Amino acid sequence: MSTPRLKALFYGFFAWAPASAMLLLFSGCQSPEHREDPLLSILRSENPDIQRVMQDPEKYEIQIRYTRINREGDSVRFTDYDYRVARDTYFYPASTVKFPIALAALEKLNSLDSLERTNRYYIEGDSVENSFAEDIDKIFAVSDNHASNRLIEFLGQDEINARISDKNAGPVRISHRLGYHREDRTTQPLVIYMNDSITVLSDPIISSPPTPLDLKGIRKGTGFYDGDSLIAEPFDFSMKNYLPVQTLHGLLKRVVFPENFPEEERLKINADQREFLLTSMKTLPRLSGYPADIYPDGYCKFFIYGDTEEPIPDAIEIYNKVGFAYGTLTDCAYIKDTEKGIEFMLTATILVNANGIFNDDHYEYDQTGLPFLASLGREVYKFESGQLK
Repeated sequence: MSTPRLKALFYGFFAWAPASAMLLLFSGCQSPEHREDPLLSILRSENPDIQRVMQDPEKYEIQIRYTRINREGDSVRFTDYDYRVARDTYFYPASTVKFPIALAALEKLNSLDSLERTNRYYIEGDSVENSFAEDIDKIFAVSDNHASNRLIEFLGQDEINARISDKNAGPVRISHRLGYHREDRTTQPLVIYMNDSITVLSDPIISSPPTPLDLKGIRKGTGFYDGDSLIAEPFDFSMKNYLPVQTLHGLLKRVVFPENFPEEERLKINADQREFLLTSMKTLPRLSGYPADIYPDGYCKFFIYGDTEEPIPDAIEIYNKVGFAYGTLTDCAYIKDTEKGIEFMLTATILVNANGIFNDDHYEYDQTGLPFLASLGREVYKFESGQLK
């Protein structure tokens, strides 16, 4: 993409819509001390990185969901605030789809008596060997495409979609792999080590072909590159993956606070698997063995730290999954300050493609997208800490 940092993975008056159109309260109620919608207040910040985007939120296709977490004894109550969230308005989810893929893989492993996440495996004909646990770690630490694609070979798209749909978090459609597009709907066989000397070969899984998505904003921009050729028409995302803010945020809630949901909407994983998942989601690249000069702490932590290479303090825990491709940046995170007792959830997406051309490697990730998301995270943190009223 436009910078070496992103290559390693793959901008009058405020145009406010009426508050009633921008705010949805889904569960719980506002606390008496904050009757005004805090998200709208935060988005009116004088921070220039937020102002730049909020001058034209439609241009940047902004969608944000912010959850305040209220603890009352052993119970947890959510208060959700939305800005332009609409599941029928499409944004490209990029690597955020690796979040439900990892969840589905853990569920499948939990359903098989013969396999654990520590079992090693490789794609038949390939030489790269990993355990399921290692691939899930790579997905969250550095958003590794190959790790995610290997899990797709383990699951098949239909099983991923079915397992996530069962959670009633919202719509989902995983239709293709990431980093490269092997269009074959049949998975490649996996060679799985049952122990040091015995291996088994998995059967190919055939998934149903996807149907075109019919959503607002499914065709974007004014042109796109197909190889070296510029096609002067909007880029069609109708056959791409689909994972709206509602679903991402809902899955995060079910991971962090499973007890707030009925049994049938929880992940079908055991306590040990859930602890492993949470640890993977918060672990920074340097703590997973990746060089900090290439993968700084904010590499996959866009909120608060996405625009800096400074280390994240030990007291700040960020359980999240990011995505960036085709000019779209998205983060879905549960953020916790263990020293100050601050905790909240935040999901946001932004499109930064000033020239309207896709596949040209010219996106304003570092100039606009990351500064906006990092500043948004910092402003929400300030509000939660009482610094903003």
